[in-house]
Amino acid sequence: MSEVSRADPLGVAEKPRLGPEFGRFWTATACSGVGDGISLAAAPLMASHLTDDPRLIAGVTMALTLPYVVFGIPAGVLVDRLDRRRSMVVIDVVRFGAMAGFAVTVFLGHAHLGVLYLCFFVIGLGETWFRNAAQALVPAIVARDRLMHANGRLVATQSATTQFIGPLAGAGLFALAPVLPFGVDAITFGVSAVLLSRLRLTGRQQPVAARPAGGGLTARLLADMTTGARWLWRHHLLRTLALMAGALNFVSAGALAVLVVYAHRSLGLGDLGYGLLLAAEAAGAVLAAPVAPALVRRIGRDHALVIVAASHAVASLMLWLAPTWPMAVVAFFVAACGSVTWDVVVVALRQTLIPDELQGRVNSVYRLVAWGAIPLGAAAAGLVSHRYGPPAVYGFGAAIMALIMLRMLAGARSRWLTRALETEVGR
Repeated sequence: MSEVSRADPLGVAEKPRLGPEFGRFWTATACSGVGDGISLAAAPLMASHLTDDPRLIAGVTMALTLPYVVFGIPAGVLVDRLDRRRSMVVIDVVRFGAMAGFAVTVFLGHAHLGVLYLCFFVIGLGETWFRNAAQALVPAIVARDRLMHANGRLVATQSATTQFIGPLAGAGLFALAPVLPFGVDAITFGVSAVLLSRLRLTGRQQPVAARPAGGGLTARLLADMTTGARWLWRHHLLRTLALMAGALNFVSAGALAVLVVYAHRSLGLGDLGYGLLLAAEAAGAVLAAPVAPALVRRIGRDHALVIVAASHAVASLMLWLAPTWPMAVVAFFVAACGSVTWDVVVVALRQTLIPDELQGRVNSVYRLVAWGAIPLGAAAAGLVSHRYGPPAVYGFGAAIMALIMLRMLAGARSRWLTRALETEVGR
């Protein structure tokens, strides 16, 4: 394994080769991302064909993200206890079964909102574990000084597939036949499982977490959960970033939850136009991912996060004050650029600052805070849209993002990210 440079602990300065095993992992990520993007477009469309109530349409997002809150921490504990690669394979097999089952109900003409919610709750439950394991697995595939570029490539791939290729395909397939997008999504889960089953780990191997002494299974799980929560709470920087991520996800989830209603009612677009909005968002993400490391190198990690908050605030203002489809395209493009920059910087930061043996548990608590806001944001957006109209959702989002921008600006002035990394590398 290559040594971590004190001047460049996350490998921002150069673009290293990541190896064949990372290529296999990347391919599995791309395949699964296409399926996720297909269902991302198809599920709200299916819901909008079953009901015109924005609260019930937003329920799809709530069903998908509720497991983050309920099972996030237990999943993180198990990620540190079980083989991460094998766990990801099992999860993909389960998600293949759930999505294939829903495709059958659509094909037979028995689609119902309750069945749609149940299917996506299972998908979200698997995603809670899968993402935790995948993030913790990356340091076992590439060296620490290559994490920034590995994460940047993964983010670019996830954005291109989940938000660009997948949504366009999902909207198009749904227009041909509602069963097609869900059937194709099931197939992508199966292919991803096969690829991951052949993955060989070449980097830092997964350490064995020490088991708490005494007590039954419940007591040990509670002790593990407490360990992760205590570590995160005592780390001021990551605790603050978790809260900021929660606020950002609250806004982003609300924007996405009512997007199909906003596209139909406020912009006058059809189902394919809704897919094109998601594609515009993805175009920004794809273009931003390879540029993010250079941006970080030029202005620093601290100020990069200020730009993230500013981009979301500006995008929300545009969607609120100028609800036209050209402005919406620009707004989603700008917001996506900010989101990708956040992921590239913060994910690598967490992988560096959190001890290897605590990756699963600490990240699960982090996600509980960050992702736990997603179903809340979706629910709030549904209520606001029902009472005040879809554009009002983006007005409230602009106000929240302005507050986040002020907090990020204060952190940038004290160089909080840079100082934390210098301290970690100096140990």
